[in-house]
Amino acid sequence: MVQPVFVLVRSQMGENIGGAARAMWNFGLDRMRLVDPRDGWPNQKAVAMASGAGRLLDEAGVFPTTAEAVGDCDYVFATTARARGLTKPVVTPERAMEVARERIAAGEKVAVLFGPERAGLENDDIARANAIINVPVNPDFASLNLAQCVLLTAYEWRRQGVEVAAERVELAGTDWASQIEMEKLATHYEERLDAAGFFFPETKAEGMKLNLRNLWSRMPLTRADVQMLHGVMRQMVRWKERG
Repeated sequence: MVQPVFVLVRSQMGENIGGAARAMWNFGLDRMRLVDPRDGWPNQKAVAMASGAGRLLDEAGVFPTTAEAVGDCDYVFATTARARGLTKPVVTPERAMEVARERIAAGEKVAVLFGPERAGLENDDIARANAIINVPVNPDFASLNLAQCVLLTAYEWRRQGVEVAAERVELAGTDWASQIEMEKLATHYEERLDAAGFFFPETKAEGMKLNLRNLWSRMPLTRADVQMLHGVMRQMVRWKERG
């Protein structure tokens, strides 16, 4: 899918450009443009910081002005942490990337402007944007590092385009136990506990067994867990017999 162009405007340090490239590539974005980088271009400090995302720097377009950098774009976002006295829609990174996807799907070209580290974008840059992206940060410390701002926006782009479970379990060399395996485990424990006289008094035995079965059914066990629990019970029986 076509993706938005990230435009770094008058970036002051090569390291921050490299960090931004790395953040972009973490989330599958590789369309970078630079507007009048302060320390010139190419920049070896940017390459060192990019750490594997050097291709983005090699292919980055370099422009003398913001107007030229976004001249072929149909819709432009500008990132800023403070009010600028300009009447524009203000959206979160999440909403911005939703709009970007909608417009790109409709055949439009979208750009996102990121300002220099010291003071951010100037009003002349923002005036060229259709909407402002504002991150809900701590109002007493609203300044974001350039790469951080790029990463937040790139993350939202990626998150909306990839099916990722909000929570999952990493299975370390095993699978979830099947119903049959769980049934055998429950039977093993029930038989051994019965032999040990655990289900007492007799009038409560059935209820205790039912509660135990219910306990097993609530536990998401792996096959390795089941094998270990079988082993625990076998070892306890051996220990009792030796005693």
